[in-house]
Amino acid sequence: MYNFEKLIVWQKAMDLCELVYKESKNIPKEELFGLTSQLRRAVTSIPLNISEGTAAGTKREFKRFLNIALCSQYETATIIRLCLRFKYLDNKSYDTINGSLEEVGKLLHGLIRSLQQSQSDKLTTDN
Repeated sequence: MYNFEKLIVWQKAMDLCELVYKESKNIPKEELFGLTSQLRRAVTSIPLNISEGTAAGTKREFKRFLNIALCSQYETATIIRLCLRFKYLDNKSYDTINGSLEEVGKLLHGLIRSLQQSQSDKLTTDN
C-alpha cells in the first residue's frame, strides 16, 4: 500500500471518480469528446494530483499539488453544473455528485490548512 492510499481525501476522490464515470455514461454520445471527456479528465485529476503530491519532498510542494487538485475540483463542479443545465444529468445525479465533490473539496481545504500550520517543511512518506 502506498502512503497516499491511507489519505481519506484520496479515498473519497477515488469514490468520486467512480461515481462520475458511472453517471457520465448517460451523457449523449455526441458529447463523448466534449463534456464527457473534459469531466472525466477533471475528476481524475483530483486523486492523481493528491497521489503525485505525496511523492514531493516538501510540504510546500505537496500543497502545490493539492491546490491543483482543488482547481480540478472547481472545474468538475462547473462541468456538472453545465451537464445539469443541458439536462445531461438529472437533479438526483447532480446532487449526488455535487455532495461528494463538496466533501472532497472540504477535505482538500483541511489538508492544505494543516500543512500550512505545520512548522517543518519536510514531507515524510513511507511508501
